[in-house]
Amino acid sequence: MTLRAFKTVAMLTLGACCVQFQSCKEEQKTIEPVVIEFKKEGELVLKKANDSIVKHLDIEIADDDYQTQTGLMYRDQMDQNHGMLFVFPEADYHSFYMKNTKIALDIIYIDADKNIVSFQKNAQPFSEASLPSNVPAKYVLEINAGLADEWQLEIGDKIEYQRVN
Repeated sequence: MTLRAFKTVAMLTLGACCVQFQSCKEEQKTIEPVVIEFKKEGELVLKKANDSIVKHLDIEIADDDYQTQTGLMYRDQMDQNHGMLFVFPEADYHSFYMKNTKIALDIIYIDADKNIVSFQKNAQPFSEASLPSNVPAKYVLEINAGLADEWQLEIGDKIEYQRVN
């Protein structure tokens, strides 16, 4: 092969590689983040021990293993009048953590009689620290951090809820 032929083949090969690389670069796709939308599954009323109404919330209900394990993970925000209610088969000691959870939360533990029995306030995003109930709980309500104090919720206050649809 002559030097001139070698240069021509080398240039064509290099040109083909550049075209192929450019076409691969152009084919790259942008990955859109998954947005998890709130889906109203129930309505919850927070009440003081004397039955005066504190707040009405629209709630999502987590009552199976997948929903309980996923909870509010991967959500970018939650409206002030929204929450997630976890419903467990039996009252027991439960512990939550904030892995993959982007929003700060107040975690409210509630017994089988629907009375508030324990709090974990201002749980920080992405923390893997254990956030346990102090006593057995059958329900757990997650709301935006700071709302439990703003609404002056206390141990002994209660909830009522109903499913919709």
